[in-house]
Amino acid sequence: MPGDEPTTRELKLEQAARERDERRREAESELPDDAKQHERRGEKAAYLKEKLAEREQAEQEAETD
Repeated sequence: MPGDEPTTRELKLEQAARERDERRREAESELPDDAKQHERRGEKAAYLKEKLAEREQAEQEAETD
């Protein structure tokens, strides 16, 4: 069912929360390897958030056409 799937905006907000969480974990990490892992996860979440923002914009433009 289409109504059960999260919207692009919801997915974008979820990635923003993941990014914040990973950045916090990176700062709190005591081991360099752990910090690096959280840094990579934060970068991935930021990338996905950016791509979802592009998708959201494309969807809005498609609605106005």
